[in-house]
Amino acid sequence: MSIGRLLVNSGTFAALTAHGDVHGTRGTVTDGLFVRDARHLSRWLLTAGGAAPVPLTLLTSSGDGCVLTPAGTRDHPPAYTVFRRQAVAEGALTEHIRLVSNSGEPTVVELELHVDADFADQFELRADHRAYEKPGARRTAHDTATGVAFHYRRGETWSSRTTVTAAPPPHRTRPAGTEGTSRVLTWRFALPAHGTADLRLTALAFPHGTGEPSPPGSPDTVRERLEADTGEFAGTRPRPRDLTSWAELVRACEQGLTDLARLRVPVSGPGGEALRVPAAGIPWFLGLFGRDSLLTSLFALPYRPALAADTLLALAAVQGTRDDPARLEQPGRIVHEVRHGELAHFRQVPYGRYYGSVDATPLFLVLLEAHATATGDPRLAGRLEPQARAAVEWMFRDGGLGGHGYLRYTSDAEGGGLVNQNWKDSADAIRFSDGTRAEGALAVCEVQGYAYDALVRTARLARAVWGDPRWAGQLEEAATDLRDRFRRDFWMPEHAFPALALDGEDRRVDTLASDAGHLLWSGILAPEEERAVGRRLLRPDFFSGFGIRTLASGQVPYHPLSYHRGSIWPHDNAVIVLGLARRGLTEQARAVTHGLVRAAAGHGWRLPEVMAGYGRDEHPDPVPYPHSSSPQAWAAATPLALLTALRETGTASEPPVSAAPHR
Repeated sequence: MSIGRLLVNSGTFAALTAHGDVHGTRGTVTDGLFVRDARHLSRWLLTAGGAAPVPLTLLTSSGDGCVLTPAGTRDHPPAYTVFRRQAVAEGALTEHIRLVSNSGEPTVVELELHVDADFADQFELRADHRAYEKPGARRTAHDTATGVAFHYRRGETWSSRTTVTAAPPPHRTRPAGTEGTSRVLTWRFALPAHGTADLRLTALAFPHGTGEPSPPGSPDTVRERLEADTGEFAGTRPRPRDLTSWAELVRACEQGLTDLARLRVPVSGPGGEALRVPAAGIPWFLGLFGRDSLLTSLFALPYRPALAADTLLALAAVQGTRDDPARLEQPGRIVHEVRHGELAHFRQVPYGRYYGSVDATPLFLVLLEAHATATGDPRLAGRLEPQARAAVEWMFRDGGLGGHGYLRYTSDAEGGGLVNQNWKDSADAIRFSDGTRAEGALAVCEVQGYAYDALVRTARLARAVWGDPRWAGQLEEAATDLRDRFRRDFWMPEHAFPALALDGEDRRVDTLASDAGHLLWSGILAPEEERAVGRRLLRPDFFSGFGIRTLASGQVPYHPLSYHRGSIWPHDNAVIVLGLARRGLTEQARAVTHGLVRAAAGHGWRLPEVMAGYGRDEHPDPVPYPHSSSPQAWAAATPLALLTALRETGTASEPPVSAAPHR
């Protein structure tokens, strides 16, 4: 079974086969209707005349639907055709099935829909070989006048429902087997000669702790609303087509804006106000993620500043206020991720509101100042002054700047959380060049750059917005001290390159990694160091032709199919390109941009979360990474960052023919 289409809308998504079915798979490829981290439909299988209909056309990219028929031959063509249209609204899947008779004789058609809802938590569905006990859990189903209702309870504190309604109601409903809750809904339609019949289906999700969802209406109605909403976000000015004549970059930007529009999820602000923020990605991360939402909003800031405002307010609303070691919450700390699922509710995973991120807090401060500067409007920065001061205090107190001198983290593996808490957060990401895993309280290089930038930018706000020049001076002094110490402790003269990290014993983790490119963006290096790093990142062991690898090839830890040790991440490259442009390394910035546009063209103009690390000398097209999220927010925003970089260097124009991406 393969996923043919992802339908996304307002924090709800459906992963379907190419002809609109759900099989209830688990692991790397997972399908179903998902709302608030739970699968509310695990079966949605249509049969006609007792068999799965044959697709004539598959589900289109616009979501308009597909065309199916029963099996037939040239001499005995199908007696009827099934036109299937589907759409997703907040908390709902809506479907319209139209039967069209192809015959001059009356035709009887029996349709059956096999439906079920397993209410599986998304953490259960991932291919990580974990099992979760669920004492007191019970799933039930009961027939209704118009369909079937599924109910899931666990103890006295957790309850979720899914209802399936049909117009016309099914003629019969029966259990699909002797066990479980799955049902088969049956209709018999008497089609007159060349006549038609319609069946309208709605699956409504009632996740735990939420109110009644609104009926979505027909697929056409939902699609019209979604297209209008998407168009308002993606089509408003400034438009990429007005800012560059590079047609391929425009296509990537436009696809990215469309994806960002549909990845927005509803959340609440500090005063309970309704906000929409970019979720990290699909299928596993459709929710608020601190680092992802912040970097996505930074990339989009020159074009869609409202995204940054909502992200800042949403993160301020869930900023840490107390010490809770189970989820790494500390006063002032910015959240890593927010989940609403059953396992988070029962604390079987720590991610209900999890603070295991060392970099979200400085990035919050960076975005706050960047938003004020980009918009020329300091009101949001004024409103969030208490949250900004708390974030700075966290960096010096619990973050480690005031003690160890750097922002550091230790593994949360024993608590069921993350081993690494920088953006390369897989367990094996931080290794020495001989392959040994770095241990102890780690200070990762790019995070120190973020901290430096946060101090510099917050000093500007303190002086210009909050009227506190004394504190501004203290922050600037701390930034200068951090910059001097960083260059002393991290710079590896033998490589003319910074170390990936310092381990718990302050040894330099000597792997050559893409994280160094982030330092060009933050400005913590000296000019000659910036030039050395920028040029080194464009050597063939780093630059694949499609992007800069997370690790330079040839090192012991390098693996082109690992998550963070040799793969290529578009957002990582976007930060690097912004840094290259900022430091005047125009040739290098354009080279990486050309590579990423080639990669976008090879993925239908939608950059994925991550790509395999193979270079153009090994394969002419980008090689997909097998577990990549797509669409994914900071990858979707990457083309916007590339456009910004080219505009800053004055080269936002059609590339030379020799550099044009392959088509």
